[in-house]
Amino acid sequence: MIATVLQGLPGAATSATQAGAPAVTPNVTWGYLAPILIMFGGALLLLLLGALMPNGVPRHVASFGTVVVGLASMASGVPLWLRIIDPTRGPTSAVAGAVGVDGFSVFAYWVIAAAVVLVALLFHGYLAREGLEGVEPYALMMFSAAGAMVMASANDLVVLFIGLEILSLAAYTLAAMHRRRIGSLEAGLKYFILGAAASAFLLYGIALLYGATGTTSLGAMRTYLDGQGLVSDNLLLGGIAMVIIGLGFKVAAVPFHWWAPDVYQGSPTPVTAFMASAIKAGAFAGLLRLLVVALPAYRGDWRPVIEVLALLSLFGGAFGAIVQTDVKRMLAYSSINHAGFILVAVDAASAQGISAALFYLAVYSLMTIGAFAVVTIISREGDGHTSLADLRGLPTARPALALALVVFVLAQAGVPFTGGFFAKFGVITAAVDAGHWWMGVAAMVSAVVSAFLYLRIVGAMYWPSDEAEDGATPAVTRAQLPFPRTAGIALGLCLVGVLIIGIFPGLITNLTRQATVILG
Repeated sequence: MIATVLQGLPGAATSATQAGAPAVTPNVTWGYLAPILIMFGGALLLLLLGALMPNGVPRHVASFGTVVVGLASMASGVPLWLRIIDPTRGPTSAVAGAVGVDGFSVFAYWVIAAAVVLVALLFHGYLAREGLEGVEPYALMMFSAAGAMVMASANDLVVLFIGLEILSLAAYTLAAMHRRRIGSLEAGLKYFILGAAASAFLLYGIALLYGATGTTSLGAMRTYLDGQGLVSDNLLLGGIAMVIIGLGFKVAAVPFHWWAPDVYQGSPTPVTAFMASAIKAGAFAGLLRLLVVALPAYRGDWRPVIEVLALLSLFGGAFGAIVQTDVKRMLAYSSINHAGFILVAVDAASAQGISAALFYLAVYSLMTIGAFAVVTIISREGDGHTSLADLRGLPTARPALALALVVFVLAQAGVPFTGGFFAKFGVITAAVDAGHWWMGVAAMVSAVVSAFLYLRIVGAMYWPSDEAEDGATPAVTRAQLPFPRTAGIALGLCLVGVLIIGIFPGLITNLTRQATVILG
């Protein structure tokens, strides 16, 4: 029975089904997988040290060790990039074509690894303040990041699913890691239950796609569908729909977004920053790789679905945010609105759309980690002071912190001379050039609506009478807001990145234009 099944698998060697024959394994070029292996190996090493050292790993060793692992993962992508842009060599693949080594995957590696570095710096002061010991948060974050990297480079649906599960299982535990906060435990449980349902949709969709095409390889799938031409295949369309639902949950696109506000609010704030940056980047990379690259023959079928999700996310995120009073929930709905912008780029279904989506993911990661870094500091011990009223007095107590938050929220609004402006401009340009001008108009209108949200945050700091009521939280004082140096470094890096990209966007666009995708 097993032999019969194996014979039906694409690429299965006949000799492998014979009794006693050795298994046929792909030739693996480990150097091509270096960014992923460094991230995964760093997590394993940290856990091993935690188990072997009698007094545990010192917090500074764990945090700065994670920073080093993230930087090493980024550095290992440089030789891969140089190979990819070399006309004599170009992109390639690894593990029998199951993993793509191209500009798209390497750029996604850099975004994800940079998020790990920045969030590790936030974790250092946060864990000390909350009295949380152990290396587990750092290791889980690196495991989740490795899963996101696998998703970004997946040329096979099975590899995509494996990456998603590695990413998700670690993220569920991170959300619930603050054991003394009921909100954190609730966030982890809710994220786990809904995430498991989304994974079931994705896996069933993969099964349907395999049934329709006879392969899980994205390259072979594209070749098969291009050769077949446009045919009515309900099995294939059902698979596409299921996969979009599964990945739509991970990117928090409306109507699959209901988990995001509660999970973002309940999770430890540095974990929320990681979810909004690295996890979203990995999920969008997987979605782009599947739809735009593997299924262009059926773009007439999946583009209307993506358009509906984009429009719902643009306006659902914008209008949902303006009625919130908790900053973390506001930023959660803001992330839904940003997911709508990236979906507009996905809908463009072009090289320009891929470039715009990657640029947006890079800039958005800096903006959202920076904003959540400020929220991490103002939340104080217990991680519960995150309402708009808790921003009162921040410009007096910590003027630099208040100014940084203003820059981050205005960048998310798309104000000129910030990276957010060029991120939104690139997405709208890609939509218009693809002939979907109405999507560009909708994106601009939603940006105007969401600007009110960001102005509310600014107003809560500088004009607190607009938000404060009788009995409101007293204005925060400087003594209540200790400012860890590591958090300051993370804030500074995010702030510099957002402003430099806003002045010199070519630093990133030159990379994203070369971030092409190849299929093994």
